[in-house]
Amino acid sequence: MENATLKLRGMSCASCAKNIEDAISAVPGVNECSVNFGAEQATVNYDSRTTNLLAIQNAVDAAGYSAYPLQEQNLMAGEDDEEKRHRQQTFRDLQRKVIVGGIIGTLLLIGSLPMMTGLHLPFIPVWLHNPWLQLVLTTPVQFWCGKSFYLNAWKAFQRHTATMDTLIALGTSAAYFYSLFATIFPNFFITQGLMPDIYYETAAIVITLILLGRLFENRAKGQTSEAIRKLIGLQAKTARLIRNGREIDVPIAQVQIGDVVLVRPGEKIPVDGEVIDGKSTVDEAMVTGESVPVKKQPGDEVIGATINKTGSFQFRATRVGKDTVLAQIVQLVQQAQGSKAPIQRLADQVTGWFVPAVIAIAILTFIIWFNITGNITLALITTVGVLIIACPCALGLATPTSVMVGTGKGAENGILIKGAESLELAHQIQTIVLDKTGTITQGKPTVTDFVTVNGTANGNEIQLIQLAASVERNSEHPLAEAVVRYAQSQNVTLADVRDFAAVAGSGVQGIVANRLVQIGTQRWMKELDIITADLQPNQERLEYLGKTVVWLAVDGEIQGLMGIADAIKPTSPQAVRALQKLGLEVVMLTGDNRHTAESIAREVGITRVLAEVRPEQKVEAIKLLQGEGRRGTKGTRENYSALSTQHSIVAMVGDGINDAPALAQADVGIAIGTGTDVAIAASDITLISGDLQAIVTAIQLSRATMRNIRQNLFFAFIYNVAGIPIAAGILFPIFGWLLNPIIAGAAMAFSSVSVVTNALRLRNFRAKVIG
Repeated sequence: MENATLKLRGMSCASCAKNIEDAISAVPGVNECSVNFGAEQATVNYDSRTTNLLAIQNAVDAAGYSAYPLQEQNLMAGEDDEEKRHRQQTFRDLQRKVIVGGIIGTLLLIGSLPMMTGLHLPFIPVWLHNPWLQLVLTTPVQFWCGKSFYLNAWKAFQRHTATMDTLIALGTSAAYFYSLFATIFPNFFITQGLMPDIYYETAAIVITLILLGRLFENRAKGQTSEAIRKLIGLQAKTARLIRNGREIDVPIAQVQIGDVVLVRPGEKIPVDGEVIDGKSTVDEAMVTGESVPVKKQPGDEVIGATINKTGSFQFRATRVGKDTVLAQIVQLVQQAQGSKAPIQRLADQVTGWFVPAVIAIAILTFIIWFNITGNITLALITTVGVLIIACPCALGLATPTSVMVGTGKGAENGILIKGAESLELAHQIQTIVLDKTGTITQGKPTVTDFVTVNGTANGNEIQLIQLAASVERNSEHPLAEAVVRYAQSQNVTLADVRDFAAVAGSGVQGIVANRLVQIGTQRWMKELDIITADLQPNQERLEYLGKTVVWLAVDGEIQGLMGIADAIKPTSPQAVRALQKLGLEVVMLTGDNRHTAESIAREVGITRVLAEVRPEQKVEAIKLLQGEGRRGTKGTRENYSALSTQHSIVAMVGDGINDAPALAQADVGIAIGTGTDVAIAASDITLISGDLQAIVTAIQLSRATMRNIRQNLFFAFIYNVAGIPIAAGILFPIFGWLLNPIIAGAAMAFSSVSVVTNALRLRNFRAKVIG
């Protein structure tokens, strides 16, 4: 299966998005397709053995639109030249047509004031109301400014569908051709006792207003991707390489893996790499959100686009181009902005039948008014008003624009949200499960105690440290790293290991100097029938102090144990309090022993602890919490009921490989960005900084975004529900002036602009400090 993102052109409303979605979905081999009207993108999952991108593009072309694939390799280049030219050309064309339409529309409106008001206005020249002059002035507006409406309406007609352009083309054509008939055959109306009224100004001004709305809408929609432009703008333009003993400056695109890069104070780090010489501090706030500069020395990783502060250093490039952290962040944000939130489905269903329903309402409006009054002019005005005011654009823009701004804002705060569904689901979280090591704690444990059965006699302790550290060197677990660091601090030389094996959730083992070394939990030792009684008092003492105990067995016999402490992150207690004040049940889930887990939990304010849980059991624990359901009042600590059939929305926060299955099982998986790639890949949201406070920000952002989406959908629905009856003349006896199609056109243009503008308010989002 392949995934591809297509950039779309030619869409004018949400109905167009639905047409493209249907066209792509009909291609054999396409499994799933989602079209985002706000982002003007299509995300497609297809079977490459059955179809290809060319076939999908042809399907889009056949539907009357155009598409081209977005290439990953051009990701950090930002907007490609062709797309930039197209966007600028579209904007200029709209600008020209709005200016021409505005000037002509104003002249026509002034000339029509006597007819519209029924008053003699001597300051308006009589010739300005001449129908033939108005015909000459209106025609270029109708067929040049409004050309796109006719072309798109015709394409829709050929596909047996209808879009917003169909409504506009029908409405303005009705006004124009009615006026044309009245201009050429005025006697037809006079013989029936009617005035040959003309409505050229209606057609011209409505077209101009709609184009003006699209001009504002395009400009506003461009601002929704501001976050991506900011991220891309963080990247350095050049890099200073050291080749053959010389320093040379090259464009960043020419940097290759393995190149040695020199960075001086105040410069941006061009790509990701590992420091090989020199020391400095680096400001990583723009990528991780961490405000305090981070010390860097040989062996430490550096991230492209971050800023070197104090010293000068050299590093070896390890990731370039689309593989850098910044490029991956940009890609994730783009994917999220192009995705579709579940709440959008309602709007999609509505737009599917909306335009045909409006056309039916317009025809019915004409028939009713003509039968009631016999006045063809009144019947025409109401019909045109219905066609013009009923625009599904606001519905189509309500959700994607908010999602685009929300996910972009998340990226600015060091929160990567993989999709709109995750963003929407985050605001419904009821239970949040936190892993201990690397999530609540710093993930850099230190060996504080080393107790052996035979003490230090004959260098016994040093030998055991060598055996333990030699095996642990092959593990990625933070506790293993602590053992290795402890050995290094004792100047112990590590030995070779064979037959290394890691037992998930239990420990590791390997052969060192023909001796079987096993390191892990007491539970694992008991499963191996290894007796631990001799050191039991030491274990209880260390666990009471909140330390993790790791047992060491050699050739099937216990030789010692290590007490390992992992400091709590300074922000963890405040973050836990904030999550609880948001109405969430906070649970600690860890494979560590209960005494240590409960000691850490007490320090941060967590009351529910699930300890000594293996990786496969973590999945079952998440399922259990999901099945418990929650009852109560928002903002309070709610009671659990194991008998409840309600599904509780559970989020899991973790950073290790052993957390990946639980992250995938949870309704919302949240990975600590400082953790493993596997955990990040399995998650829905990634916190780049590793600070638990970012979880609070993510939930607040989700709630703010969903509130914004609901506002947009409410305004969009209310606009159409109220606008169509008013345009149809329901308030005619009281407010007859509301029937003017010009007002309908202005209202329609305003609706789309107002929805996008409301979405842009999310750019002012600031996380509230709680706890």
